[in-house]
Amino acid sequence: MVVPTCNRANRPSRHAHPRRMVQLGSAQAYRHLAGHLAASAGVAAFVPDYRLAPKHPFPAAVEDVQACYVGLTKRGFSKIAITGDSAGGNLAIGLLVRLATNSAAGSEALVGGVALSPVTDLALSGESWSTRAVADPYFTQPQAAELVRSYFAGHDPEDPFASPVHADLKGLAPIRVHVGDDEVLLDDSVRLVERAVAAGVDARLDIWQGMVHGHLGGIGRLAASTETLQLIGEFLINRFATAANER
Repeated sequence: MVVPTCNRANRPSRHAHPRRMVQLGSAQAYRHLAGHLAASAGVAAFVPDYRLAPKHPFPAAVEDVQACYVGLTKRGFSKIAITGDSAGGNLAIGLLVRLATNSAAGSEALVGGVALSPVTDLALSGESWSTRAVADPYFTQPQAAELVRSYFAGHDPEDPFASPVHADLKGLAPIRVHVGDDEVLLDDSVRLVERAVAAGVDARLDIWQGMVHGHLGGIGRLAASTETLQLIGEFLINRFATAANER
């Protein structure tokens, strides 16, 4: 299972142990979440440590994630699900779009994908940037705009391989998307799934009432987090089983 991680910034986590700093956006920082996802589906997880902006702007991370996926297929992994959280959700869905348009990239191994509060529109045009601005403590639109400028370094934020909500989603693998109702990123999930369903994709959106960004981090403390993890595990188990029966 490929699990792209959230690339918020190229800086240490404020929660890291003072003698062992963990970089936000690194593979190590997301081992805990990846472990929960892997355990829920009864599979192994691979977490790519992709290049980070601003030192390595778009499309460096996109290229790294795709290279990791192709590398796994060449190592003999025949069934792979792709998951991602936040900015990692952007990379996960972007990879699904690329695989849907390029059968030569090993797309036959793909069984589906899960995105948690994905960033799907880097033009930041969703209404929830305004309607959820007070409720969401994690992001402000000016802050996000600065991160986008750093990530793109002049590139068009509406590039469909950078902002999947603008992509042709026909042929996309089955996906499940989870997002909190109090997130500024709510509309990114809603619009993506609406467009996916319209394109004939097996897609479902779960909106969690009263939850803000990153609510899956509350596993063991929040009922919504535990239920979200259970739904993800059920979906992935089903997708791996279905893929095995089809081959």
